[in-house]
Amino acid sequence: MRLDKYLKVSRLIKRRTVANESCDNERVLVNGKPARASYAVKVGDVIEIRFGQRAYRVEVLDVAEHVGKDQAAGLYRELPID
Repeated sequence: MRLDKYLKVSRLIKRRTVANESCDNERVLVNGKPARASYAVKVGDVIEIRFGQRAYRVEVLDVAEHVGKDQAAGLYRELPID
């Protein structure tokens, strides 16, 4: 699954266009490297998202095309930020 779509499906970012712009502006890192929106997300990837003062770091646990709002948090596990 594409990174921008994963960020939307997992509800880490609300809209796919915002996720796409974040990737273009190098605010999204996958395994420590800036990633394009077309990056293929795999189980075990570590995604870091930076928005101004806030930063999120998560590990991908599952990749699914469609999930409900209550199951979206099960797609990832939050990690402490270094």
